Amino acid sequence: MDRLLQSVKIGINTKIYVKDPESSKLGKKIVEKSILMIHEMGFEKFTFKKLGDEIGSNESSIYRYFENKHKLLLYLTSWYWGWLEYQLVFSTNSIPDATQKLTKAIEIITRTTEEDSSFSHINEIVLNKIVINEYSKSYLTKEVDSENKDGYFVIYKRLVTRLSEMIIQVNSSYAYPSSLASTVLEGALHQFFLKEHFPTLTDCHEPKSPTKYFRQLVLNTLNSSKHV
Repeated sequence: MDRLLQSVKIGINTKIYVKDPESSKLGKKIVEKSILMIHEMGFEKFTFKKLGDEIGSNESSIYRYFENKHKLLLYLTSWYWGWLEYQLVFSTNSIPDATQKLTKAIEIITRTTEEDSSFSHINEIVLNKIVINEYSKSYLTKEVDSENKDGYFVIYKRLVTRLSEMIIQVNSSYAYPSSLASTVLEGALHQFFLKEHFPTLTDCHEPKSPTKYFRQLVLNTLNSSKHV
């Protein structure tokens, strides 16, 4: 899978950026350093001026790539979901058994993130922490409906659809496949957030894990609904 990913370019909606950051060294440096800075100081305190100082470039040069920091956050989170989607597709494509395929998909979506050497300018571990802590800020806005209409969240929605289709393959009579699929994606982020910030509100501590929890939740739900 690593060799395949090396030749992959994560496709991001072109409306999110002004200039593709993957097209230049400066663009890649903007992405690389913004991930580290947002993780360190939080999205609210992060500014393009601070980013410019960090990378030794004018603030105006960053605006050539992104209209504002909201669009930058949309880019980073879209990249993360695209990266996760590729892992899911490559890891499940050759699994013929529907239950085993769904189980593997749940593992991919809910496991602890490991760094991927295929993308040297992006620290996936740190980016995952940003998605856990900051992703909701990309859509809890007044513009969410228009941005959704413009396809800003298409990769995330496609991931939900892929998981929903796998759920249907296991139990075609289950009435809520999309609801269950989106619960897994959002719920996984929430469980990792609770583990770090509100540990008494989750049971997902070793030897338990979000993966074990959601695997049990999904498979038990699908099995029980067959008898309703």
